[in-house]
Amino acid sequence: MSLLRQIQDAAIDSSVDLPTLLRKCKVLAARLGNDDFKRWIENELSGYDNKDDLPEYRVLSVNSKGHFSGAFGSGLRNADIPLLCLPEDFRESLGHSYLMQPIAAMASLVENSTSGTLQEPWNPDVVAHFGQQIYKHMVCMQAWKVIPTSALVAALDTVRTRVLNFALEIEAQNPAAGEAMANEKPVPQETVQHIFNTYITGDVQNLSSGSTNVTQTAKLQKGIDPELFAKLLDAVIAANLPKSLEAELGGAVEDLRATRGTAAFKEKYHRFMGILADHMQVLGPVVGPFLPSLAAMVA
Repeated sequence: MSLLRQIQDAAIDSSVDLPTLLRKCKVLAARLGNDDFKRWIENELSGYDNKDDLPEYRVLSVNSKGHFSGAFGSGLRNADIPLLCLPEDFRESLGHSYLMQPIAAMASLVENSTSGTLQEPWNPDVVAHFGQQIYKHMVCMQAWKVIPTSALVAALDTVRTRVLNFALEIEAQNPAAGEAMANEKPVPQETVQHIFNTYITGDVQNLSSGSTNVTQTAKLQKGIDPELFAKLLDAVIAANLPKSLEAELGGAVEDLRATRGTAAFKEKYHRFMGILADHMQVLGPVVGPFLPSLAAMVA
């Protein structure tokens, strides 16, 4: 089995842990020779050093709670902390959790969680400095950010989906790219960079100009082929899929067409990609050529 197929299968199979999947991607990145892909994989495996480098799926909006003590034995436990009572300069950092740890550590937190939430303690200096400004006549003794476990699950799933999309598009360019020899360029570097920007970072603005080696199918929304959905439906019908699968995929495409340009498009896109992931071997060759344009339409 080719390396690209191994990566695709591992991305779909939730029993394959993410570090193993990413190590397979590390081999692919070396054979493709793309530094940004290598760096992203290394950061995911080893953790990020700077929160400014974090992808958006590793930055979570969170609430905070705390224990408070007052006079005559009064107090509050697990009380919500409204950030508006704190200086504006601190609201950004206290209102978000920055997941800088290696992906294996994130997966371990999810696996070992015994409740629906995780806790990230506030810096003790912040608690001491602002502890008397939150509830009147009370002092904050302990404070923490409340992180929904489901948010970590979503972040981990995002990595799987981005790897899957990347591998699918590389395979569409060259099915043997994963078996490239040293110093060989199985896919033009400009094309690899464009696919990385589209599927890993989501930056579809970063397109080549004047290059004959890049097929720029992922255009900005204004430049999307108006017949995209009709062509996609034609491809689905021509593939002679089982009727139930054809109906399910056709309905998902119609939902994409109906919600294009609205906030609901992203949800419909994820449903479409979920159907694709469940039937990768059959649907990959059918919808692969359309994926860059669809991804470019996701807000």
